[in-house]
Amino acid sequence: MLKERLKIALNIHTASDRIIQYIFAVVGFISVAFLFLIMIFLFKEGLPVFNSVSVKEFLFGTSWYPTSVPPKFGTLPLIVASLTVTFFAAAFAVPFSMAIAIYLSELAPATLREIVKPIIELIASIPSVIIGFFGMVVVAPFLQDHFDIDTGLNVLNAAIMLAFMAIPTIASISEDALSSVPTSLKEASYALGANRWQTIVHITMPAALSGIWTAIILGISRVLGETMVVLMVAGGATIFPTSLFDPVRPLTANIAAEMAEASYRSDHYFALFAIGIILFLLTLLFNVIANYLSMKYKFKWN
Repeated sequence: MLKERLKIALNIHTASDRIIQYIFAVVGFISVAFLFLIMIFLFKEGLPVFNSVSVKEFLFGTSWYPTSVPPKFGTLPLIVASLTVTFFAAAFAVPFSMAIAIYLSELAPATLREIVKPIIELIASIPSVIIGFFGMVVVAPFLQDHFDIDTGLNVLNAAIMLAFMAIPTIASISEDALSSVPTSLKEASYALGANRWQTIVHITMPAALSGIWTAIILGISRVLGETMVVLMVAGGATIFPTSLFDPVRPLTANIAAEMAEASYRSDHYFALFAIGIILFLLTLLFNVIANYLSMKYKFKWN
């Protein structure tokens, strides 16, 4: 009797596992299908612009004047603006994020870590429009007054605000990666005479490098795809930046600023979708790099 009951329970458990597996498979397939359909729509609406302008002119043209006669759709200043803002945001965010992650995982008391870690993750949920508003009313006047510049809406302002958005993501994921390093590795380092900082630099961080790289690339990808903040604080000028105090218009800000003005299925409309293709390819590139670095620096425990 007991044997039959165990057999029935085992069959029920196996069936429930299969049902859950099928549910996850269906949900995953639907998610991938939606992303694939979005990609098809993006390319369908963006590629027709190349009937009016060459790929070379679109990517390397230096003038963006969609209402001129004839219209000019040179996206190079927009691409340079996006990469410049992303670079400086990463330069600000990564050191601060790593300092926070190392402190929380290796130095902070457990009680403090349990308080600070949720706060950092909560900061990541602040709406981007709030961060952009803060950049407009607080940071922009500060930069304008202290650096004697014409406008506080510039590359530096956008980089600071985007860094503020990226720090919680990079710090949280990096802290998880550092905390997942086995204690036995650290104890072995201490047993060989290394101090705490030597252990962190030569043992803990190399062992967690895969997760750290993933965190950095994910943070950079979020910065690259952010729209509202750069629309509000970058300045909106379609020019090549020559300093941190120049106003710029990144790719995402250009789409948000002009999509409502573009006539349906006009060359301007198609050009904005083509900018979306550029963003899609840049984000894909960052994710490929993240996957490569994650696999390359994956620590082998055995």
